[in-house]
Amino acid sequence: LQEEVDPSLQALESRQEEILKRLYELKSAVDGLSKMIQTPDADFDVTNIIQTVECSPLTPNGADLDLMLGKDYGALKDIVINANPSLPPLSLLVLHSLLCERYKILSAVHTHSSVKSVPENLLKCFGEQMKQQPRHEYQLGFTLIWKDVPKPQMKFSIQTMCPIEGEGNIARFLFSLFGQKYNAVTSTLIDSWVDTAIFQLREGSSKEKGAVLRSMNAALGKTSWLVGNELTVADIVAWSALQQTGSANTAPANVQKWMRSCENLAPFSSVMKLLK
Repeated sequence: LQEEVDPSLQALESRQEEILKRLYELKSAVDGLSKMIQTPDADFDVTNIIQTVECSPLTPNGADLDLMLGKDYGALKDIVINANPSLPPLSLLVLHSLLCERYKILSAVHTHSSVKSVPENLLKCFGEQMKQQPRHEYQLGFTLIWKDVPKPQMKFSIQTMCPIEGEGNIARFLFSLFGQKYNAVTSTLIDSWVDTAIFQLREGSSKEKGAVLRSMNAALGKTSWLVGNELTVADIVAWSALQQTGSANTAPANVQKWMRSCENLAPFSSVMKLLK
């Protein structure tokens, strides 16, 4: 005769499994929280939590995040960005939306005590709040903190990484998470356009902005995007710079056509709504 299993023993085993599961979830949460607390610029203890929203991956062909960012078993990889609401880093919001199409991302928006008020549209820049799953079920944490900083700052690895500063540099890092590979010439062109968009198109004189728009118009007369025939971080940062400077409506014909191509993509159109 088959020996009967003691019901009390079965109940004990089930309870142990449930406890282990909860301990794993708690460890993931604590690991993620410790990363934010150790980030000097995050000041988590004086942060007012605004929202948490889940982004589900829409495509299965994301790159291997463990390969690019390093394996950290049992802890969610967290990206923490500080940005000033007086000049929202639109390119980073576009990139966040694009990343949500590839990976399962746990997104959150906070406001720091150094900022007196943040417009409602920026508080909801990641969309409406959705049901949150346990942290370990996500691939990447993406936290945006509205804070009084001179330029956007990003931290990823607390132990080994200095803060990345500047919208263009952070955009490069985030775009690298898609895993695209470019040859040396293409990479140089992309980097050049990113720097041109930040330092001349957005921060330069009227003469410099005019020269950049003419260069963009000429380049876009030959290809669909700034570098070749596919969207790159150069397009995202340049589009953002045009929106931030209010130059979008006065841009030349090819640039206007290119902008419409950008805004036909959902990540750009969703950010456009924040500008209204």
